[in-house]
Amino acid sequence: MSTSLFQLIIYAWMALALFLFPIQYGWITAPYGRHASKKWGPMLDNRLGWILMELVSPITFALFFFNGNNEKNMALWVFFFLWVFHYTNRSLIYPLRTKTKGKKIPFLIVFFAILFNSFNGWSNGFYLGSLAGAYPENWMVSPPFLFGISLFFTGAIINIKSDNYLLGLRMPGEKKYSIPRGGLFKYISCPNHFGEILEWAGFAILTWNIAAVAFAVWTAANLIPRAHSHHRWYLKNFPEYPKNRKAVIPFLW
Repeated sequence: MSTSLFQLIIYAWMALALFLFPIQYGWITAPYGRHASKKWGPMLDNRLGWILMELVSPITFALFFFNGNNEKNMALWVFFFLWVFHYTNRSLIYPLRTKTKGKKIPFLIVFFAILFNSFNGWSNGFYLGSLAGAYPENWMVSPPFLFGISLFFTGAIINIKSDNYLLGLRMPGEKKYSIPRGGLFKYISCPNHFGEILEWAGFAILTWNIAAVAFAVWTAANLIPRAHSHHRWYLKNFPEYPKNRKAVIPFLW
């Protein structure tokens, strides 16, 4: 595939994210987690569905990364490690730690998520494996890399710590939700989503390529509406929920 055709596909992919953003924000809430609904068809075990839909991303990424003709210098290996680091947690560690026995997720959501994660795994793995060329030897001391990797790990820490806090709110077998408090939960309803947005923004900066930018755009386009759906759910179900909290960006949104 030529670079120009690849860029055209990625620009169209980003345009789709921007088109769907207001629809997800204002009209449609993805029916999984606390918003799960049987109206979307057959249901799967929540943990199994989560593993299936997330695991395709590192597999697809690795497949196209390794099959590409690019010489794999140190910068490319760091990019590979960061992707696998995130998705090892997201596809295996996190779902195996969740206390969601008996909870279900619509198969349709899992199917669409598999397509979405396959595309992002392909686009980033293919670009880095075949189109990117060799990053210069001094790339890992360049301002974009240093700033981007700082942002990536800041986001990862926020994401993982927030997930850990939410997992700790619920005892094994317990299904009820509670109001999270402390840390960034003092300011926003979904610091876990905020952290993941920071992660992939950082990845886009440190890799400095269009495929990573597209994934960062999609991450924000998916998680900002998701966070606002959670925020509205908290306000609806807990009269005592702090009214000064924002949904996903501290003090702003």
